[in-house]
Amino acid sequence: MTTWEPPVPALSVRQVLALERVLAGEPEVVAGAGRLDRPVRWVHVAEAADVGVMLSGGEMVLTTGVLLAGDAHKQTEYVRSLHRAEASAVVLGLGRAFPSPPEAMRRAAERCQLPLVVLHRPFPFAQLTEEVQSRLVRRKFAAVSLSEAVRTELTALITGGAPLQRLLDEIARHSGCPVVVTNLAHRVLGTAGERSAVDDVLRDWERIARQAGRSEGDGWIRAELGGRGEPWGRLVLCGYRGDTETGRLLADRAAEALVLHRMLGGAGCSWEEQSALSLLTDLVGGAVPARHLLPRARAAGLPVNRRTFVPLVVRGRRATSLDRTLRLLGLPGIAGELSATATAVLLSLARDQDAEALTAHFAARLRAEPADEHVVVAAAAARTSFDEVPAGLREARHVADAVADDAAALDLPPVVRLRDVHLRGLVRLLRDDPQVQSFAERELAGLLRDPGEDLLPVLRTYLATGRNKSRTAQLHHVSRPALYRRLEAIQARLGADLDDFEQAASLHIALLAHDAQQR
Repeated sequence: MTTWEPPVPALSVRQVLALERVLAGEPEVVAGAGRLDRPVRWVHVAEAADVGVMLSGGEMVLTTGVLLAGDAHKQTEYVRSLHRAEASAVVLGLGRAFPSPPEAMRRAAERCQLPLVVLHRPFPFAQLTEEVQSRLVRRKFAAVSLSEAVRTELTALITGGAPLQRLLDEIARHSGCPVVVTNLAHRVLGTAGERSAVDDVLRDWERIARQAGRSEGDGWIRAELGGRGEPWGRLVLCGYRGDTETGRLLADRAAEALVLHRMLGGAGCSWEEQSALSLLTDLVGGAVPARHLLPRARAAGLPVNRRTFVPLVVRGRRATSLDRTLRLLGLPGIAGELSATATAVLLSLARDQDAEALTAHFAARLRAEPADEHVVVAAAAARTSFDEVPAGLREARHVADAVADDAAALDLPPVVRLRDVHLRGLVRLLRDDPQVQSFAERELAGLLRDPGEDLLPVLRTYLATGRNKSRTAQLHHVSRPALYRRLEAIQARLGADLDDFEQAASLHIALLAHDAQQR
């Protein structure tokens, strides 16, 4: 794997004048001293008065001025033509044609802000062209080599099935600066680079992005992402330290890889969903303080200033479906799948909105949609501080997990909260306690030793429905006599009386603990 090194920078006029071979000619800047940081794309030796028509911009022109001597008008027009051609500088060798700097050329160059440099000692122009051209060629070769290395490594990652973040990390490693991918509305879909540098970029991302979108400068280099003539996003190198030409080449190679990655992504998780999931996972995990994630949340399009946050965990719906429902109801929020069965949602509401009513409306809409699975919407209490969001998401996940096994059998409210999970919530919190685990194994041993008859689910439903035999038979699609036979088998296996409240309660707690441990 190639280790990133800053590409050889483009030579500026100032750097050319500092070369040892040039210093031997005793150079003196007589005009345009404020523009010495212009890049030199090429060096051109020319005596023709109309040399400007042969230039394409960025050239340093070397001349003795033999065809300009004695004609101030020609001297002035010569400088103007170089300025129109966007030459980087003109170097005049003093000698027989001009023993001293010509005033007409100096005045014209000053007006045009074109660096005019005179050489006081005889100097072979061939040495300067050789020196500069070789450096420029080395720079171009280094840029092309970097481009090909990036193309090769990113292509290998794509064919290996690497996720988007892995590609972005590789691009950031090569560019040596923060990398940001956005959609056309400037919503951040992915970032990479040193965490503190990325956070600095994201703090005021929308303003920065729109400003960077107007022009490139200060190392901000953009590349469009799209296909079939339709753009759908942008890649931005933020604060690239190399020369702009190399940065553009690197950004273009990176953009090609990202477009290919998205094309091959098929029906998998979209970049928008991956961005939301990454943020929500970090919030739930708690390894990074919530305040440090604020820039990412804001850049991802989530309103964060003076808001009420409602942490939710939904079972029975995928993130794509939840995003669609949020947009349909006009609720600002993000959704991300924490597991195959649980999707986190973070609503961001205005302070004057009724958070409880809007949450209930969201849940009602989800439950009204046709689905193969039973939908559970678990919510934590609304938070007014973003710092409290991680605890809220963990609480919502705990509530969702507590009712996951018996959601269809339980009489749950549209929005399940911590106060609704009662005993099963407590048992779930204690599931890793060795004594609780031992209790569950001991109470259920008769069924756990031989689970082949599928008696455990029947016991679970029977206890969850409050020992309602009709409801249990209905949910298991069996007749009442068949259910009675199964209940008798359960009692025989466990040596328990299901009509005894205390014994039934003990088995219920053991089942809750067993299910919590299995999950």
